[in-house]
Order: sequence, then C-alpha cells, then structure tokens
Amino acid sequence: MVSISPKPGISDIIPYVGGKSNLSSKRKIIKLSSNEGALGPNPLAIKAFDSCATSLHRYPDGAAEDLRNAIGERYNLDPKKIICGAGSDELLTLLCRSFAGTGDEVLYSEYGFAMYPIMALSVGAKPVKAPEKNLSANVENLLNAVTSRTKIVFLANPNNPTGTYLSSSKMSHLREKLRDDILLVIDAAYAEFVHEGDYEPGLELVNEGENTVMTRTFSKIHALGGLRLGWAYCPQHIVDALNRIRSPFNVSTPALEAGIASFSDEEFLTRSQNHNDFWREWTKNELMNLGLSVGPSVCNFLLVCFNEKKNHGASSADSFLESKGILVRNLTNYNLPNCLRISIGLEEEMKLLIDSLSLFLSQDTPVFGKD
Repeated sequence: MVSISPKPGISDIIPYVGGKSNLSSKRKIIKLSSNEGALGPNPLAIKAFDSCATSLHRYPDGAAEDLRNAIGERYNLDPKKIICGAGSDELLTLLCRSFAGTGDEVLYSEYGFAMYPIMALSVGAKPVKAPEKNLSANVENLLNAVTSRTKIVFLANPNNPTGTYLSSSKMSHLREKLRDDILLVIDAAYAEFVHEGDYEPGLELVNEGENTVMTRTFSKIHALGGLRLGWAYCPQHIVDALNRIRSPFNVSTPALEAGIASFSDEEFLTRSQNHNDFWREWTKNELMNLGLSVGPSVCNFLLVCFNEKKNHGASSADSFLESKGILVRNLTNYNLPNCLRISIGLEEEMKLLIDSLSLFLSQDTPVFGKD
C-alpha cells in the first residue's frame, strides 16, 4: 500500500491555539482572551453587513476595488499597492508562499505572534527566533540572527502578546541594516491603539523601498474579527505576486461592505480608542495595586505576570477566573507560563475581573467554582 505523507515541515507544526471562546457550561462568559474590540463593530458596519443578506448568492468583487479605494483615501495611499485578504493572517501566509521555501529561513522575534513559525514551516522554511530584551523585540538581536538563508523577517509592531513596540527610528535602522533581498514584514494589527509620537506603523518604510510590507487588520479597533478581513500595503511587484496565488474571491461581500462602512464614523472610532485608553490604564493600576506585575502595553490588552508561589501562579489564576466565567489568555505556548494576557473589555467586565483577581489573591488556597 502506498502511504501519502504531507510535505516536509507540515508534520512539525504544532497547531495554533487561540484564546478560549466558551465554557462547557452554558453560563454567560466574559471573553477577555482574544483582543477583540470592546465596543463591538461600528453600527454603520453592522447596517452594511445586514444589507448584503439578499445578495449572498452573488460572488464578491475579487479585486476588492471599493475597499482598496476606501483604505487608500483614508491613509492617502495608492490603492494599486493595497491587497485585501481574509484576515491579515491570509496575507502573511501568502507572503511566505511567495518569498520563502525549502532551505530558506524566516526570522521573527522571540515573543512574536505564534503563527509566524507555523507559516514558515508550512512552506518548508526554517523558523528562526531572535531573543527579546525586556519583553520587547531587539533590533541588534534580530540582525545578529540573520544568515545567508534569511528570506523574510516578520515583526509585529506593536507586538502581541507583550504589548510593546519599536520606535520608527529603530524600525528604520532595522530596514537599513537588513540585506536588500530580505523582505521585512511589519504586522501592524494594533496600530490604531498607539498614540506615542515616535511610532509609525510602517507606511513610510514601504514607500521608501521595494522590500518592505505592512499588514493591517479589521479585527481589532474595527471589531470585525468574525468577518476575517485584513489588508497589506506593498510595493507593486509584491502585490502582483500575491494576486497570482490568492484565491479569486478571498474576501466575502459582507466583509467588504462592513470594512468600507467602518471608516464612515470617525466619532465611533475615537470613542473606541478613548475607551481603550481609559480602561487599559485603570485596569493596569488596579492590577498593580493587587501586587501584580504589568507590562507597558500600547495595545488593547495587558501582559500580567504572577508569582508562582502560594498557589497564586498564572495557571491557577486562569483556572480561577474561568470558574467565574472570565476567559483570559494563557501564554504557556509563548513560553511565558507565569503570565496571562488580558484583553480590555467593557467597564463592568474589567471591574468584575479585578474583583475576581482580588478574591483569588486573598485566599491562601483559592476556592474554585463558587460565585
């Protein structure tokens, strides 16, 4: 009998595990595990989504022309250098398929998005991890990890799950020191949450050369994670390459229409940003008052580190919160076993989180499953 085996690298992949979405019980949950937009989608996006109901039998515009034009108008970009996908994940995968393969290396930062090594292995490339410094990507460590086989550098800026970012000057230094034949991919999924003056999401670096790509998503500030919608800004030759291998109708009509409508209400976008700013800082202060260590996040989540002694470690905290119906992100698969990533939710959700953690930390032996 002839056995069928997957290509080299596929069997080495440990499947990605996302944030928990539900519990075995039917109780109402508070989901703070996936960094979703706390206020939900723009009402105009919901209306646009609903308007597509009677035309679901029609294929979408494969070129996503209207959405690319809307993105171009908002950010003053050439729509011809924009490509849309079923989430930025799809576009990152297409970049790997286009520019890396067997024998190549794909470089990423130590605590970068867990999909980067999976994407590399899926095309037969070797994922290479560069050490971070103080839970932040380190440019010199990335440069020191480059070899003659390096084809792609994936860098989330700001980074998930740490919440840290690199300044525009550090990003420019990285691009300057990388070889011209290495593609720098800047994953700026959380860019809209960042207000720091020395941050730039990557648009300038794309404009300055032919070997940098910036990806963005509608899943975070625009709260359209369920529709799977993302986009990339690229040099024209890279757009051309990705268009050759993407699926012909890779973005659904409801996603396209909701994405366009998401740009239509600036007040709602500002309200979402202000909500995140306030409750991120409030939650950080409350967590620190409980004696927990909290990272300096610029995103819509916090990295919280626990003391592993006295039954008050991250794993126990995760289980305790789950017993209260609160879902957060365990980071064992990121090699951060003493940390949890906690998304910023609604006011009542964050207050219940703090009350629950206060109870957890006050008990010598935490009692689970009792409200």
